[in-house]
Amino acid sequence: MKDSAMSDDNVRDQKTTVEAKAPPMDIPLQECVGVGRLDPCTIVIFGASGDLTSRKLVPALYNLYLNDGLPKPLIIVGASRTALSHDEFREKLKSSYSATGNADLSLWNEFVGNLFYKPVIYDSLDSYKELAEFLRKLDQEHKVGGNRVFDLAVPPSLYPVIGEMLGKSGLAQEGENGNGWSRLVVEKPFGRDLKTAKELDETLHRNFLEHQIFRIDHYLAKETVQNILMFRFANSIFEPIWNRSYIGYVGIVAAEKLGVEMRAGYYEHAGVIRDMFQNHIMQVLAMITMEPPSLFEADLVRDERAKVFRSLKPLDRSKQADDLILGQYGPGIIDGVEVPGYRGEPGVNAQSLIPTFAMMRVFIDNWRWRGVPFYLVSGKRLAKKMTRVVVQFRRVPHSMFRNVLGEEILANRLVLGIYPQEKITLTFQTKHPGARSCLRPVTMDFSYDQNYSGPKFEAYEKVLLDCIQGDQMLFWSDNGVRLSWSFLTPILEECETCDDRGARLHPYHSGSWGPDAAKRWMKLIIDEP
Repeated sequence: MKDSAMSDDNVRDQKTTVEAKAPPMDIPLQECVGVGRLDPCTIVIFGASGDLTSRKLVPALYNLYLNDGLPKPLIIVGASRTALSHDEFREKLKSSYSATGNADLSLWNEFVGNLFYKPVIYDSLDSYKELAEFLRKLDQEHKVGGNRVFDLAVPPSLYPVIGEMLGKSGLAQEGENGNGWSRLVVEKPFGRDLKTAKELDETLHRNFLEHQIFRIDHYLAKETVQNILMFRFANSIFEPIWNRSYIGYVGIVAAEKLGVEMRAGYYEHAGVIRDMFQNHIMQVLAMITMEPPSLFEADLVRDERAKVFRSLKPLDRSKQADDLILGQYGPGIIDGVEVPGYRGEPGVNAQSLIPTFAMMRVFIDNWRWRGVPFYLVSGKRLAKKMTRVVVQFRRVPHSMFRNVLGEEILANRLVLGIYPQEKITLTFQTKHPGARSCLRPVTMDFSYDQNYSGPKFEAYEKVLLDCIQGDQMLFWSDNGVRLSWSFLTPILEECETCDDRGARLHPYHSGSWGPDAAKRWMKLIIDEP
């Protein structure tokens, strides 16, 4: 019997599309946020002279300002080792934002009145005491109430250093010495294995309570990822069949066309599993498979996500050749342009054994999902940039049409598109018009933006607003981080210490869908010829 995904390829040209209709929506920004008035606060960005601040954080804050989505008053303080004046900092950010090509500078001059800069030596307590005094003066001048968000847009090695200094300088304490609430935002990666993640947690918890720590995973803030929970738990036609009895397999793909670019220094110590699986892929897996919480509240939702990681079945070493396929991109062609292989990228070791592609087949050992394979895929220099979830339902258990149509009827297939197409598609069977009894697969499409004209959040806009609100639903819990690393650390140790490490790293051409060894699994989840 043919594989159902292969059969889908054979009939792709026969598909027709049914457009799903959604009622027009135009919702004010504050209602989208889900709150009334936001608390006035100061956002302190460590690493303010770096790329993340100018490319992501400040544009996100400015876009919120354009849509009247920030609290009033709001102060933004850049802090880094670079010596800059307030005006130099503002001009640097303006130049970076203007270079995007679609910049709306209509309110920029008004916005920069909220921007300030303070040089900080990261390991100097005196420097943090000066920062604390600077913030207190801004509090008095702008009446922000002592509420503060500390965003660590710095290398991971500085997370414990800055966390410790914020504690010693009194900036981590809440409700003391004129402080309001205090929150710490930590970017990924949160550790590089279970041991370092535990050590980082212990360091941060010496000065911050768990409710103060916000571990960012911007994938969770994507609208279409958040929509997974709404889709599952607000529709009674799907939740009853969302289990091992009706679903044959699930695929989660996060494919990138770009190579390592200028991140070789980071990537040579990370690789694809640390870069994509420990955070983004695992969180999407949890959203797809978690049990419904009793209420849609942060702690309850995060607990259910963590239970998924606890239920992951360790990879069987005897089957690891099938359950884990690693690859590294070689030279190839992307969009008609020749590109180098990973080992030819600037800053990469010419003998590097770092994987840039990984496919895992994992199983969740619980009542709902026992025996259902989950294919998790991520890689660089693949055929296209695409993030999607594929839910392949089982075939009908008995074909009463076998004397007319044969034994094979294509199974239903649900695709949740996250990027570039934010859409949901469902494929099902109908009769082909005419005298003959023939089936044809029909695809029903729903575009996420359809009939909606209100404001949309980019991922960083959403997570920054959630930090201001104190809503941790879209952030990692300490328990979730540890359980995720508990599953992945043995895999990393096996991959990085085995004698045949080089032999297990499969080469693939840039612009392809990965190594030949992964093709049979890729055919299940990629609708490509």
